[in-house]
Amino acid sequence: MIKTGDTYEVEFSFSQEDVVAFAKVSGDYNPIHLDETYAAETPFKKPIIHGFLGGSVISRVMGTEFPGEGTIYLSQTMTFRRPMFAGEKYRAVFTVMEVDERRHRARIETVIVSEEDKKPTLTGEASVMNTSKI
Repeated sequence: MIKTGDTYEVEFSFSQEDVVAFAKVSGDYNPIHLDETYAAETPFKKPIIHGFLGGSVISRVMGTEFPGEGTIYLSQTMTFRRPMFAGEKYRAVFTVMEVDERRHRARIETVIVSEEDKKPTLTGEASVMNTSKI
């Protein structure tokens, strides 16, 4: 059972092939994600990954690792603080902010930081329910 103050961390990265696959699934073919020449003319100077691709790590962790199997998403906020890039390493950090054992619900802070400079790229909060782990 998770409790207030519990934390969980996982390192991850995405390849440019992952970005292309996400574009196909989502239909978001914005050249900022896919075209090096186009991206070179932007403030980022190279393609960035889709914000929701980065955020998808949160869904993966919630449903399979922490709290884990059986977790139902109730809500998720995400603020995109800095761009994320293919091939770079990131760390997703989850901190349990509040637990309602009676309703089997929890509020969890969700933060993704760059492993290179330790600055946050995405911040947010999830509300989840899990009858066997909360």
